[in-house]
Amino acid sequence: MVKKAWVIYNGHLLSNKFLEFAEWIKHAASRHEIDTRIIKNNNLLSYLSAEQNTVLTQLNGERPDFVVFADKDIQLARQIEAMGIPVFNSSQTIDICDNKISTYQQLAKQQLPIPKSIISPKIFPGVDEIDLASFQNVNDYLDFPVVIKEAYGSYGEQVYLVKTQADLLEKISLLKDRPFVIQEFIESSYGKDIRLNVVGDRVVAAMLRYEENDFRSNLASGKSRAYQPTEQEKQLAIAATKAVGADFAGIDLLLGEKGPIVCEVNSNALVHKTYHCTGVDVTQHIIDYIVKKGLYK
Repeated sequence: MVKKAWVIYNGHLLSNKFLEFAEWIKHAASRHEIDTRIIKNNNLLSYLSAEQNTVLTQLNGERPDFVVFADKDIQLARQIEAMGIPVFNSSQTIDICDNKISTYQQLAKQQLPIPKSIISPKIFPGVDEIDLASFQNVNDYLDFPVVIKEAYGSYGEQVYLVKTQADLLEKISLLKDRPFVIQEFIESSYGKDIRLNVVGDRVVAAMLRYEENDFRSNLASGKSRAYQPTEQEKQLAIAATKAVGADFAGIDLLLGEKGPIVCEVNSNALVHKTYHCTGVDVTQHIIDYIVKKGLYK
């Protein structure tokens, strides 16, 4: 029997990057004769009642054997899982990786090396003035400059280098109710990091990313080259992937003076730049992994 798959991406994004990723996944699945549909998340409405727990589609009740979820619509991913359909990555993994605070908590739980971090307190919307007293002693734990990362953000956006205590308090006042984390600045990795693509228990591709005019390496203007990771870097990337429960992930490592440090874990890592840099099509490895492991029903 021919297996069926869905690749779900966000239908309201202006960029075509996630649609292109979906198309690559479909091509990779065709090598295994898997009938694959590419579907916008907004074309799948979750429907709940006492009698049904399903998604509304125009596909006459068609159900896939598995779903590759190239989006962050966590509620939709959970709905599909509730129907008994395997989702890659899982809704739980996407949820963890979408929130940098949750990501660092999972990594710290596994005692993996991360930048020293201080998590912001919960602030509800509508607060006009932030109580800054609790941030007055940040420099007792972290040396300036420090990095502020909003919990939600991609492509190096919502990440700020803060050089003084006064600048820190000013930035926190501007962020207001947006959750964030304050981290030590890894100066030895200024403007560069390593992106490792992990699938299952293997690092399948790696590149060094660098930016000449910014402390962040993952900007659109940044450059990259193929990279041969050390065994320590490989094992850390695999451990970080497992820490968040991912089947595949893009792991960003900082170049610490005493060894690699996990910067971020991306459950929806785009792979086009990796392919153009390394010649490795990560989507082929993702589908091969799902098929060989027999992870679908």
